[in-house]
Amino acid sequence: MSVPRRVLVCQNKSCQKQGATKVLAALQTQTTSDVQVEASSCLGQCGNGPMMLVLPEEVWYCRVQPDEVSAIAERHLKQGNPVKGMLYRKFHPADQPRQSK
Repeated sequence: MSVPRRVLVCQNKSCQKQGATKVLAALQTQTTSDVQVEASSCLGQCGNGPMMLVLPEEVWYCRVQPDEVSAIAERHLKQGNPVKGMLYRKFHPADQPRQSK
């Protein structure tokens, strides 16, 4: 039996100020029934949000904007290919770093 896939979207103060509520809402409309989308408390990466964590793979995305959610939903959650340019460099140092906006 496979472990269900979960996506946590931080909803703590810092991430909310950066638009995490809209990111969560966008993700909830674009995922399939086999992906559980959850509002989470602080993921411990304040200042880099909105933060998104895909489990069980432990793939971290930072500075996610609502208009970028469709790329993550389609490429990562449906096709299994993490969006390398959006990954959080702290946990994925070998991948292309996410540029500040």
